[in-house]
Amino acid sequence: MGVDPKALSPEYLAFWRERHVCAFTSIRPDGTPHVVPVGVTWAPEEGIARVISDGNSRKVAHVRAAGPGGARVAVCQFAPRRWATLEGTAVVRTDPDAVADAVRRYAERYERTPRPNPNRVVIEITVDRAMGRA
Repeated sequence: MGVDPKALSPEYLAFWRERHVCAFTSIRPDGTPHVVPVGVTWAPEEGIARVISDGNSRKVAHVRAAGPGGARVAVCQFAPRRWATLEGTAVVRTDPDAVADAVRRYAERYERTPRPNPNRVVIEITVDRAMGRA
């Protein structure tokens, strides 16, 4: 069922704070979907979901290939009888402060600090659609 990303239920928000592996879907140049497991953090007050990644990953390449306007992507998580998807426009950020903020958010949600990676970037998704049953 569709959910307004600016008016999410307390249950939906709580589900995005739980520790779940998520799936990130981007589109390859040939138009086919590329789906990979990721960690996602969701800041509903900002309307931004974040994925940290190595700057050389395929998902980062797909987002960059879309140009400065960004790429349409989706992130999804599920658990028994619950699921949630956030869709929006993604851009890659390399600014050290943005990356550090994303790492901090990841560490908070996933209860572990990721290993150092000097090539780390953050994919920021401006969410404009949400779906799910939480």
